[in-house]
Amino acid sequence: MVTIVGVRFRKAGKIYYFSPGDLKIAAGDGCIVETARGVEYGEIVIAPRDVPAGEVVQPLKQVLRNANTDDYERLEANKARAQEAFQIAIDKVAEHKLPMRLLEAEYTLDDSKLIFSFTAEGRVDFRELVKDLAAIFRTRIELRQVGVRDEAKIIGGLGSCGRALCCATFLGEFEPVSIKMAKEQNLSLNPSKISGVCGRLMCCLKYECQAYEDNKQAFGKCCKGAPVVVDEFYNEMEEESDYYDDLLQEDSIKEVDYQMMVETAEIEKNTTEESKNPPRRTSRPKKKRKPKAPEEKPVVKKESEQSASKPTGENAPKRRRRPRRRKPKAKPENKDE
Repeated sequence: MVTIVGVRFRKAGKIYYFSPGDLKIAAGDGCIVETARGVEYGEIVIAPRDVPAGEVVQPLKQVLRNANTDDYERLEANKARAQEAFQIAIDKVAEHKLPMRLLEAEYTLDDSKLIFSFTAEGRVDFRELVKDLAAIFRTRIELRQVGVRDEAKIIGGLGSCGRALCCATFLGEFEPVSIKMAKEQNLSLNPSKISGVCGRLMCCLKYECQAYEDNKQAFGKCCKGAPVVVDEFYNEMEEESDYYDDLLQEDSIKEVDYQMMVETAEIEKNTTEESKNPPRRTSRPKKKRKPKAPEEKPVVKKESEQSASKPTGENAPKRRRRPRRRKPKAKPENKDE
């Protein structure tokens, strides 16, 4: 077993392992370590712990010392100087008319090196630029070309979800992402919807990919519109001896009137048929209705007038009786001999 600590040199940067030695270090403390770029300041993100020797690349470099007040002051001064150097380098790039875009400038803690990060579509001949920068800053100059994903990590920004970019907040290393991951998650294959601000596939496609693969192994592929049923699970449950006994004892099972169920089914069937076959309406020209003539109200006479108008006595005409209709005689039935 080997005792190691995890050191990170920038926010959301890669974690490097170092040997703490006899120093008392805890997570969140600052430390001074020696790297391939020189003496640098780092932050402890993994507290001292023992890991198998096979998981660590030997030999491990040792932490030099804990960071003190002078180191923090020097770190802030180097950041201010790096900003000035960045502006001067931009002017020099424009002067030499180089097809490159500077991203940041960084001083090492011991001022032994000034590192510039840039992006470009192809290879750039920046030898004359390095000579001019070395003459101005009187230190060793290093120009480092990075990709588009590293560019988004350095600059930062907001993703399509509305939150800060994952690579600029917590992702230490970039993991490979493929279009197959989007297909397995049934996502739209429109490049504008599954690409990040860097123009490459979004890193978050990797987050749930393993969960989808595990579900497909357990449940199988699902056809469109068909529910997923796992036969093994139901077979195991039905093989139990008391499966149906427990089912019949549930409170949710109650007696149901069969006749009522039949009637409701018929009513639902009729309503669905009526809704599917609505009555056809024929479009006929509407006839214009003639205005009705005002009806004449019958004049009601008084009893005295009625009695005066009716003839009385001998002059009164006799009422004729209507002749009664005779019923036809029934025809005699011809009896066959």
